[in-house]
Amino acid sequence: MATYFCGRAVLCGGLAAVLAVAAPAAPQAAVPQAAGSSVKATPVEGAPGLKMVRNLDYGGSANVRQMLDLYLPEKPMDGLRPLIVFVHGGAWQGGSKSDGRVIFPLLADGVYAGASLGYRLTDEAIWPAQIHDCKAALRWLGQHAASHGCDAKRMVLFGISAGGHLVSLLGTSQGVDALEGRVGVPDGGVLPRAPGILGVANFCGPANFLTFPGQGSVIHEDDPMGPLARFFGGPMSEHLDLAKAASPVTYITENDPPFLHIHGTKDELVPYGQAREFDAALEKSGVSSIMLTGQDAPHVFASKDLYLKLRQFFDEHLLDGPSVVADGPVAIRDEG
Repeated sequence: MATYFCGRAVLCGGLAAVLAVAAPAAPQAAVPQAAGSSVKATPVEGAPGLKMVRNLDYGGSANVRQMLDLYLPEKPMDGLRPLIVFVHGGAWQGGSKSDGRVIFPLLADGVYAGASLGYRLTDEAIWPAQIHDCKAALRWLGQHAASHGCDAKRMVLFGISAGGHLVSLLGTSQGVDALEGRVGVPDGGVLPRAPGILGVANFCGPANFLTFPGQGSVIHEDDPMGPLARFFGGPMSEHLDLAKAASPVTYITENDPPFLHIHGTKDELVPYGQAREFDAALEKSGVSSIMLTGQDAPHVFASKDLYLKLRQFFDEHLLDGPSVVADGPVAIRDEG
């Protein structure tokens, strides 16, 4: 199998978004930007009405993988825009924040701003570096988003595959000090708290590594060249404590934000059972959890129906919109 925990989103709303591939990302030349309204925003090719602020250095070390991009509508707006934060997939060993273009259809009408997070991949650092980076990026947004016209107090997360795992973990582990890390915090400095998360959209992300084996994935947890062994620094069977610590289900409490799960029944990489288990565990704890099922769908898919339901979920939790998304099927492709 040539790709792991990755996917390709097809045409939706006139935008083609190609997501992460599993090959390790090549280093990118980048000039880190400081926070502040003076940072230059540039137009986004292929996305009229959208501008981008690139390579905001949330880690403070000029590491290109510890940066984020902001997507800002050019349309004027009174006050701060709510924020959709995207985390890319790629088996924790590939992909980049440039894959955030998958959320452009959600930003097209100018209601929301977007952010796409980079994080260290497994060729550079193993678990828990990835969640430490994502936590640091959210802390950075909490401190600096307003200077770019974004409201970090009205923030939802969207991640695909390995990114789905990371946003799920961000959602269930709010306030878990053991996963915070100190990325972007000076020695001796006080660790600021990240802003609260109002909703999480998890698209085919792993939820419980301890139950992952035997669920039908083509990925073997102990394959030394596979993504799980690379993630944990060795065969997962020898690192079960890390596997538990990295599982979003480990930290579920009744205070978690609402979740939306999207998963295909024929996913050969991250089994459909992972989403069903996660959904059931959240509901058992009293957390709002909605399951959208792609019947006979592979690992990642896209349709106008999927984007519509994503937008409705975000509208409900960011704009107090009506509660219209419910458990059930989601189209896996557009007809015609």
